[in-house]
Amino acid sequence: MRHARLAALFLSASFLPAAAVAQQTPTITQTIAGTRLDLSATGESTRVPDLATISTGVVTHSTTASGAIQQAASRMERVRAALKAAGIADRDIQTSNLSLNPEYRYVENKPPQLTGYTATNQLSVRFRDIGATGKIIDALVGEGANQISGPNLTIDKPEAALDEARTKAAAAGRARADLYARLLGLRVMRVVSVSESGGGYSPHPPMPMMMARAQAADSKIDPGEQKLQVTLGMTFELQ
Repeated sequence: MRHARLAALFLSASFLPAAAVAQQTPTITQTIAGTRLDLSATGESTRVPDLATISTGVVTHSTTASGAIQQAASRMERVRAALKAAGIADRDIQTSNLSLNPEYRYVENKPPQLTGYTATNQLSVRFRDIGATGKIIDALVGEGANQISGPNLTIDKPEAALDEARTKAAAAGRARADLYARLLGLRVMRVVSVSESGGGYSPHPPMPMMMARAQAADSKIDPGEQKLQVTLGMTFELQ
């Protein structure tokens, strides 16, 4: 009998209604006695980019798949050596694409004829000396790179600049709440909620680079400034 009672208690506990279980979880609610004010505020900061990323690689053609791949691999080894000679660390060199595609000749009313293969081998390269971009591009082209795009300029560690933008956004939100309160003959009692709907930045899109060696050597990169922006949604209680 004792075991039967324990089993019955276990079964009854297992089949408690969901509403009863939900009641065991406390919910946090906030009531506003006065006037509710919802607003959004944006803060901005600017920084000079300190990190450049370029995409570089080789495209080779051969009548056989193995020939195209071997040519691409051989030329890419020279490209990697040129990057390391320019002072680029291994951790800043990453393979981004390896591909092999057949090439066909199309003649009207005839089936496509296989003519060869194209192999592509690409790297993504980061470096912090933006002023050396032209020199690095020149070295790459000189060692066989025939596919280059960039640089894409970014900020290596943006968190401090984002915190600056957050501080400005919070101050702007509070100042706007105080303004509305004065206009309505009220005062700000408290901040009810804060949410961040933005906390990043959009780097400039990559710019195309000339493929001629002499032009790359003379390239001058102007980093300019990048804007970082944060938007806060804020709710205040006014009385």
